[in-house]
Amino acid sequence: MKGFAVIGLDNPKCAANVGGVMRAAGCYGAASVVVAARKKFRYGRLPTDTQKAYRHIPLLHVADVFDAIPHDTVPVGVDLVDGATPLPEFEHPERAIYIFGAEDATLGRAILDRCKHRVVVPTRFCMNLAATVNVVLYDRIAKRGAA
Repeated sequence: MKGFAVIGLDNPKCAANVGGVMRAAGCYGAASVVVAARKKFRYGRLPTDTQKAYRHIPLLHVADVFDAIPHDTVPVGVDLVDGATPLPEFEHPERAIYIFGAEDATLGRAILDRCKHRVVVPTRFCMNLAATVNVVLYDRIAKRGAA
């Protein structure tokens, strides 16, 4: 499969969420995970990263998630916001960084305004961060014929 997916996290609430995202990244072949957070987490030995994916997938800590976007990569904001494309209708870019926020907050205008696409996972209730990352990455590989 051509291209790649990068996961960007803007202010995740805790290290356990990052560990769950690392596990999802390992399951679905994400190229890297970028974390923009005010606080630095201790990433090694996270109980939610059962694969120890941090040993095999680059995990970058940056001030702003846009600081680590690879060249010619399309930013996709994943958020519960008006006007977002429902995930079942979304066509994934070949080279994408999917940006997710904390479970109890929106990404905000500062990030969403810099995203080429906005996507929402249609659910009855809000999912946790790792669950949302799993769904988006699975949708990507399923639609691109690599599932």
